[in-house]
Amino acid sequence: MRKGILTIAAAGLLVTGSLAACGETSDNAGSARTPKIGVILPDSATSARWETADRKYLKEAFEAAGVQYDIQNAQGDKAQFQTIADQMMTSGVTVLMIVNLDSGTGKAVLDKARSQGVATIDYDRLTLGGSASYYVSFDNVAVGKLQGEGLVKCLADKGVKDPVVAELNGSPTDNNATLFKTGYDSVLNLKYEAKEFVKGPDVSVPEWDNTQAGTIFEQMLTQQRGKIDGVLAANDGLGNAVISVLKKNKLNGRVPVTGQDADVQGLQNILAGDQCMTVYKAIKQEADAAADLAIALAKGEKKDTGQSVKDPEGGRDVPAVLLAPKPIYLENVKDVVADGFVTKAALCANEFAALCTKAGVS
Repeated sequence: MRKGILTIAAAGLLVTGSLAACGETSDNAGSARTPKIGVILPDSATSARWETADRKYLKEAFEAAGVQYDIQNAQGDKAQFQTIADQMMTSGVTVLMIVNLDSGTGKAVLDKARSQGVATIDYDRLTLGGSASYYVSFDNVAVGKLQGEGLVKCLADKGVKDPVVAELNGSPTDNNATLFKTGYDSVLNLKYEAKEFVKGPDVSVPEWDNTQAGTIFEQMLTQQRGKIDGVLAANDGLGNAVISVLKKNKLNGRVPVTGQDADVQGLQNILAGDQCMTVYKAIKQEADAAADLAIALAKGEKKDTGQSVKDPEGGRDVPAVLLAPKPIYLENVKDVVADGFVTKAALCANEFAALCTKAGVS
C-alpha cells in the first residue's frame, strides 16, 4: 500500500524544480525559516536506484506538496557529503534527510543540523549513534531472510548435494549490510549447522564497490578451485560482478546467485537464467513515506509512526517506518514492471524481448 502524499497549500508561492550540475534544487524567495527540505543521496555507482528512483520519487512528492527542496548526491565522497550538508544548512533548509556513507560522517552531520534547529531524517540507512528524528527504510533483516530463503530454494531446484556457499556481503560501514547479513545468515547458518550446506568464503565488499566485488569473487573461486555452488550476493550490483566472473569461467546459469534492488540489470540477469532471485523494495513507497514525514516536520509537526528501531550504539528507540520487501524470481519479474518500478521498454530491450514475452512481461 502506497503512502499518500501530504499536500500543503501554497498560496501565492510558486515552486519550481531545476536541475543543476551539483544537484537538483527548488529555489524560491522567502525568509530563512521558510520550509525547505534538503536531501543528500550517497552515490550513483553502487546502485542505480538513487538517481533513477529515489531522486525522481522524492522530487515528485515535494513538488506535489508545493515545498522547496534541494536534492544532491555526494557520489561516495565523505568530505563532499559534509560540504553539501553545510551548504544546505547555510541555504536555510529546515529539514535534512540523509543516506549516510558511514555512521561517523552521518552522525557529525546530524548532530550539527540538530544544533542549528534543523530537523533530521535517516533515509534507508540508520546512522548508528545518530540523532535523527525518524528512520525510514525497509525491514532489512527481512530483506536478508528473503535472500537466504531464495538461495536455499534455488539450490534445491538445482538438486545440488552438499553445496558450497560463498557470501559476498555489502560494505562493512553500512548498517544495512549488517542487517541484511543478519537476515540471510539466520537462514544459512541452520543449513551449515545441519551439514546440508558447506560454508565457503565470506567476505564484505568495501563501499559496495562492484569492481572490487568482481576481484574478490575471482579470488574466492580460485581459492575454492572452482568449487562454489551458490553465491549469496548482497545486492544486484555485487551479483552482476559475480555473474561476470562466472561467465568467464563458463559457470553462469549453473551457480545460483542472489541479489537485491530489482534493478534492470538484475532483472535481466534473472530473465537470462544467470541470477536466481532478487528482492524488490518498492522505492516509491519508501520515498513517499519519507517525504510525508519531512513535509510534516517542515510544517513544525511530528507524526507517530507506530514503529521504532533500537539504535545499538546510541541505545535510543528511533521512530521508524519499516516497509515490507518482496522476493522476485523468474515467474514474478513481471510484477516489478506492473508496479512501474522499471519500464518494459528498458527491461525488454534487444535480446531480452523474447525472454520478457516468455516470462509474461506486458
